[in-house]
Amino acid sequence: MKKNKNKKNLFERFSNWATHATGSSAAFILATSTVIIWAISGPVFNYSETWQLVINTGTTIVTFLMVFLIQKSQNKDSKAIHLKLNELIASHQGTSNRMVNLEDLSEDELDQLAKFYSHIAELALKENDLTCTHSIDAARENHDSKRKRRQGASQDMDVVSKADKSGTSTRKNG
Repeated sequence: MKKNKNKKNLFERFSNWATHATGSSAAFILATSTVIIWAISGPVFNYSETWQLVINTGTTIVTFLMVFLIQKSQNKDSKAIHLKLNELIASHQGTSNRMVNLEDLSEDELDQLAKFYSHIAELALKENDLTCTHSIDAARENHDSKRKRRQGASQDMDVVSKADKSGTSTRKNG
């Protein structure tokens, strides 16, 4: 069992090293130099099929291996980002914990959720408050309660306005 862990760690270390190395300026310079040397050597080899085959084979092999290396790197980065976002969601009191495993949803479910967030954005625009936030669970409730408060305040103002016009008092006698 320990051997598998060491192999995994060895591969992980190699993968991390290769990702950093191939993404460096030195790797780009090396690749560019290889192509230039290959191009300059063309007349020496009379631009033969073998000369062409060397660059085609080399680039094919490098591309094939890099696809897997890049995918592994992206998978690792994606997992780390998801975990960081999950931590932020789980630790923030006002967020919905239903957001934690969104990557497990189907494309249709994600589209439905995107529409919901578009609706939340519309609600936020109506509130004219950039600091206002909503979770899935609280968005509709917050919006409805604010609308009711505004309507209640508006109705109270209408009663006061009518009372002022008619000259009667809105105060209740105790």
